[in-house]
Amino acid sequence: MFWGLIALPNPTYRDHRYPSESTKCRKSVRKALCPLPPLFSSIMLRIVTAPRFTLVARSLATHASTTAPTLVAAPPTRHDWTKEEVQRIYDAPLLDLVFRAASVHRQHHDPSKIQLCTLMNIKSGGCSEDCSYCSQSSRYTTATKASRLLEIEPVLEAARTAKANGSTRFCMGAAWRDLAGRKRGFERILEMVREIRKMDMEVCTTLGMLSPTQAKQLKEAGLTAYNHNLDTSREFYPQVITTRTYDDRLDTISHVRDAGISVCSGGILGLGESDADRVGLIWEASNMPEHPESFPVNALVPIEGTPLEKNEPVSHHVLLRTIATTRIILPTTIIRLAAGRQTLSENEQAMCFMAGANAVFTGEQMLTTPCSPWDEDKAMMSRWGLEGMRSFEQKNVARKEKLGGEAVEGSAELS
Repeated sequence: MFWGLIALPNPTYRDHRYPSESTKCRKSVRKALCPLPPLFSSIMLRIVTAPRFTLVARSLATHASTTAPTLVAAPPTRHDWTKEEVQRIYDAPLLDLVFRAASVHRQHHDPSKIQLCTLMNIKSGGCSEDCSYCSQSSRYTTATKASRLLEIEPVLEAARTAKANGSTRFCMGAAWRDLAGRKRGFERILEMVREIRKMDMEVCTTLGMLSPTQAKQLKEAGLTAYNHNLDTSREFYPQVITTRTYDDRLDTISHVRDAGISVCSGGILGLGESDADRVGLIWEASNMPEHPESFPVNALVPIEGTPLEKNEPVSHHVLLRTIATTRIILPTTIIRLAAGRQTLSENEQAMCFMAGANAVFTGEQMLTTPCSPWDEDKAMMSRWGLEGMRSFEQKNVARKEKLGGEAVEGSAELS
């Protein structure tokens, strides 16, 4: 056992008043943490021996927990952050930032739970947009070829496979600017949504811009969430995309939210943006009327033939800093490690989980880039004492689904 953290002021625990107890605690913690990587154990030591916090017994992260974590009342979620406040948090010393984010994460989430999601490209290539990172744009010459919208049965079979492997959210992406002139294709997608919901899975789509009517139709079909990333800050956005405005994206997000669908909206790191742009992205999400239900954090995977093919990979410390800041600013949001995760070592991924990431894409492939396979992810989670979330377990999703917080029967056990 080691001593874990609940973010609750405790004036009775101070080194200068209880030196012997404090020393014993620190020595036992150092001994317990010695098998862990140095940076990981350094942060854990800061968490478990920090004064002015209540200490409780917890199992090591490498062992399955036998008791539910003790949670305390969390402060209200804010929607009035200033960019200056977010920037100060982002600029904090990295170990302090991760420590704070880990504390916030444990106030709002079970740190042992990770949502497993699977993404399928149901209509590839031929998109009229000029997103400079995307191989599916018809404006660039890439290895991605245009294809027709898939029939229903292959998509349902992929969803069944995903569920059998522990995924509880199934996401479908189509390379379209919008749904204008695609009535029959949209009807086919609505049927896909209906059938996958019958499997007791959460269903997400990303189909480009939506009208209010289209959002309502998706909700009536049973859609759980709609992905529409902001990608970056408002200021840097025109350097990445010119065929769709930032406000176009915000309008679609508003239509989705108004229809009662959970919003999935995050960004991409490594586009050539600055720290201020990453802060601007987080700030934009924080000032929405409702924080996004989930916030994907993508690391650019440069693809040959796109304008960003020669961009340098984003560093792990930038990824970690972004995740930790997002966790503090969006405390109840699911933070999803998305594209580029397969380039991270297991220890780097563990640091991201500690900083507040609590969802991953897993399976055979992302839309056009590699994905970590199910077996590897389940083995990694088992080593770290993590387990999959059940369908609709996230409180914000359950509220929108009017399930009263009760999770739908749907196994996410690691087999």
